[in-house]
Amino acid sequence: MLTHQELLNFEPSTNAFADKVILITGAGDGIGKAVAKAYAKAGATVILLSKTIKKLEIVYDEIVNAGHPEPAIYPMNLEGATAKDYADMADVIETEFGRLDGILLNAAALPSYTPIKAYDLEQWSKVITTNLHSNFLMLKMCLPLLEKAEDASVVFSSHHAVQAYNGAYGVAKSGLDALLRILSEEYDDAPFIRVNGVDSGPLRTKLRTFHYPGENPATLAPPEAIVGPYLYFMDRSAGKTTGEIVRFERLPANDTENT
Repeated sequence: MLTHQELLNFEPSTNAFADKVILITGAGDGIGKAVAKAYAKAGATVILLSKTIKKLEIVYDEIVNAGHPEPAIYPMNLEGATAKDYADMADVIETEFGRLDGILLNAAALPSYTPIKAYDLEQWSKVITTNLHSNFLMLKMCLPLLEKAEDASVVFSSHHAVQAYNGAYGVAKSGLDALLRILSEEYDDAPFIRVNGVDSGPLRTKLRTFHYPGENPATLAPPEAIVGPYLYFMDRSAGKTTGEIVRFERLPANDTENT
């Protein structure tokens, strides 16, 4: 296993992902956008999934204009998607691409910081669905495709959020870590699927700015600072590394050195 600094500095070899098709949730901005572009730069055909088509089109254009493989756009609102919607998505991927080599489970929703006593019941259900149940459904429908891949990998965007007022988000993220551990053990043998997670710590994202309006965004590292670990866990060089959740503290705003 690489050190934190080695992970942050990791760069795959040229066109290392040229034979990969990778599905990315929450690809419209933040970490999802940054990692999607990094995967495409390494030669992958990325499937960009998010609920906001306009954001996905921007990412699509940036990837194409950079001369990387043409990505695909798959709009989906995880909050309201049914099991059939996920099954249809997997069918489309198999029909259009004939394979799936990796998934980045990155989409997340944190509407507000709320004490448990005051938590709205409907909002609780929506947050749990978006942050936890949707990932189960995504995996449930896509695992048959991943099982066929020569070097399959699933990467979770983790977040240790067990603290007051995180409510359903904190519960869902803890559940997601458990899902990661369980899945990694179930696929620790043939068919082997590499399953790992990355907890970036605070970054300069729209979600962070929304919840911390008084914080100077310039004091935070951009999402691009964390792409190294996401590249590594999707790369063949990660080998049999599985079941790991790599957690970072606050990255410096001007470089990617972990502190």
